[in-house]
Amino acid sequence: MFPVSQAAYDDAIKKQDIIQITTATIRQIVALSNHLEDVVGEKFVHLEMGNPGLPPCKVGAQAEATALAKGIASIYPNTAGIPELKQNGSEFLRAFLDIEVPPRCIIPTVGSMQATFTTQLLLGQRQPGRNTFLLLTPGFPAQQHQAKILGYKTVSLDIYDCRGEALEARLEKILSKGDVTAILYNNPNNPAWTNLTDTEYRIMARLAEKYDVIIMEDLAYMGMDFRQNYGVPYEAPFIPTIAKYTDRYILFVSASKIFSYAGQRIAMVCMSPTVADRRYDFFENFYEMPRLIDAYVFGVLYCASSGVAHSPQYAFAEMMRASYEGRVNFVADCSEYGRRAAIAKKMFLDNGFHIVYAFDGDQPISDGFFFTVGYGNMGSADLQNTLMRYGISTISLNSTGSVQRGLRVCVSLLSDEETFNNLEKRLVAFHKDYPL
Repeated sequence: MFPVSQAAYDDAIKKQDIIQITTATIRQIVALSNHLEDVVGEKFVHLEMGNPGLPPCKVGAQAEATALAKGIASIYPNTAGIPELKQNGSEFLRAFLDIEVPPRCIIPTVGSMQATFTTQLLLGQRQPGRNTFLLLTPGFPAQQHQAKILGYKTVSLDIYDCRGEALEARLEKILSKGDVTAILYNNPNNPAWTNLTDTEYRIMARLAEKYDVIIMEDLAYMGMDFRQNYGVPYEAPFIPTIAKYTDRYILFVSASKIFSYAGQRIAMVCMSPTVADRRYDFFENFYEMPRLIDAYVFGVLYCASSGVAHSPQYAFAEMMRASYEGRVNFVADCSEYGRRAAIAKKMFLDNGFHIVYAFDGDQPISDGFFFTVGYGNMGSADLQNTLMRYGISTISLNSTGSVQRGLRVCVSLLSDEETFNNLEKRLVAFHKDYPL
């Protein structure tokens, strides 16, 4: 029964060995909410986990089954990727981002998690004295943790109060120190669901070139700014990307969300030829491979996983081919998340909450996979703990690198009327017990 008593909640926190709720990992929060479900005998509303809430793309599943039936499971995959994935990945980027990335510069990874982990490992080595990563925050908590595991330094730039032209001075101050090797961010943003503007892209590209910084752009939710129709191949509007502004980029494109194919752990690292072919003394001495792309594929990825499983590569390749041929519209398929977000936002706003990251320039953010909420002046820890006692599981903005008060809301698991009803009922109860 909700709300969970303070004593029962404190006991659950203790049993899960959670030291501080705002810095707990997403998996820890899930474990806590699952434990509390057993305690109260009722289901939580899960707004913490970004699991796809849609069926997997059938085209991919069929292609994977066909590949397995042909006996592909008995053959080691090429670490650099199968030709079909590399070629279809290149054409997919041309069709939807309007950019040219040659097939040789496209490498499959075991999801974007492996992609960002392994590229961070390499980029932190490329030049002496450059082992710091600039994270545009808020951001995906795991990417901050990856840098920490690797022993690299991070510096965060919360974009809350430096949108547009204001971004330049803040970036310049950080990059001018000369220790930043790369900038890492996701667009659309997890968790704010903000999207970088043309002005911001131009500033970031210009300063990256000035200070020899590589830009790492995570496109996990590519095309999901539903204010535009990005789902028509080879036609404007094209999905925004830093690759239109500079050749100092590495893009991460994952099948997890756009094709609801998260369980098969498949993504692509897409490098510009300029980045891929650049030579470094450290790579030559350490890996005996001076080019970045060779050090990445044969030095790092080979040791990390010896390549990506064969059958998911065939799945991803075919899903991308079906998309640029117009047989699959992944943007339209994912627009369901926008519908869910609109409903959930209204419930929060009707019960005294406000949207923390609310605008791109002068436009309200799109409805999509995530949004952020605050409640008066309530701190992130108090708000997260209290909502958890009311059966609503979230993660705090603190864990995403943000310095704002509030929480991340993920709508992917708001998949039925009962769950929406439970969310509304519990928000009403919370608002009544904690009036502003």
